[in-house]
Amino acid sequence: IDTKIFMDFCPSLRCIPISKSQEKPQEAEVVAVGPGGMVDGKEVAMQVKPGDKVIYSKYAGNEVKLEDEEYIIVKQNDILAIVE
Repeated sequence: IDTKIFMDFCPSLRCIPISKSQEKPQEAEVVAVGPGGMVDGKEVAMQVKPGDKVIYSKYAGNEVKLEDEEYIIVKQNDILAIVE
């Protein structure tokens, strides 16, 4: 999972929409982060860390269920913002 990010859904996170889109941004908390690696011949350093709350693309990633908990795994470039 070199450049992948493992996240827990975060329904309690609130943010201000930055567009007039009818669809709500997807929100999650980062649980684990891959070490980074090479993508298209370029070194990719991870920009997020465990504990960060993020907004990610609506149709990004793969949802998984582990021990009755739902998670999503996304590529770093599917993360739109880190919420502070």
